[in-house]
Amino acid sequence: MPTVQAIAARDRVEGFRGLSLVEMPYPHAAENDVIVRVHAASFTPGELDWPATWTDRAGRDRAPTIPGHEVSGVIAELGYGTTGFTVGQRVFGITDWARNGTLAEYVAVEARNLAPLADEIDHTVAAAAALPGLTAWQGLFDHAHLLARQTVLIHGAAGAVGSIAVQLARDAGARVIGSGRAEHRDTVLGLGAEAFLDLHADRLEDVGAVDVVFDVIGGEILERSAQLLRPGGVLVTIAEPPLVQPKRGRAIFFVVEPDRLQLAALERRLRDGRLRPIVGAVCPLAEAPSAFDPSFRRPGKTVVVIPEPVV
Repeated sequence: MPTVQAIAARDRVEGFRGLSLVEMPYPHAAENDVIVRVHAASFTPGELDWPATWTDRAGRDRAPTIPGHEVSGVIAELGYGTTGFTVGQRVFGITDWARNGTLAEYVAVEARNLAPLADEIDHTVAAAAALPGLTAWQGLFDHAHLLARQTVLIHGAAGAVGSIAVQLARDAGARVIGSGRAEHRDTVLGLGAEAFLDLHADRLEDVGAVDVVFDVIGGEILERSAQLLRPGGVLVTIAEPPLVQPKRGRAIFFVVEPDRLQLAALERRLRDGRLRPIVGAVCPLAEAPSAFDPSFRRPGKTVVVIPEPVV
């Protein structure tokens, strides 16, 4: 049976310490799947704690498991019934939560989770934009219905999701206030925010009323931000379900979903320079386990690059 090199986790108890470079079976292309030869991939640091990382959709154990759900690469194979793509085509997108992921030489992906990628966009940039871009897009436009001239407060505005949210909101004509640590002020303002809130030195309540809050932090910041909403305003969060609903608006917790049309919209913005994901550390596949260590702290999105397999 053919194999691929991949980063796999042995069991949930060991966490990131159980990650290692191993040989795994070559992925199977089910109906409407494609096999992607991975050029660049990324991950969410906390995904080893997600139940779906360790079980399939039927609840069956699938350890050892390959993490990572963001991919940019080239289609190597089409599954039965797959249409809309060709072998050799450049693509990017996200993978199913309950299947083996992208920290591998090859990955099986549902075709609907991918979008074409122009030649001029680097795979590293595309991998950094896929999941944060979809998250920011869906939070701002699908859930908060952000409009031009509205005011949006974006927490964690220098992070992977927040930085893209700042750019998308500004591009949509909204007034953007970004929050974060003091050292992130110049970064956030450089992305297009009109104002910056230092969460350690400034009073959150001094921001005044806003139409939308985009939260990636949770906890006390989430609760206090709910009081900033104008009547009819919306707070969206990816951190945790809100404990109470705001008095003058509504609060929504959501989990990002794949969407080819939204990926295509992000790709157009990458191509014309309207969107710049913050790429942080870039490491080879063999060094990916260390990037899951909680002590590994780098600004921007960590991207794993995978060299051509040795044939």
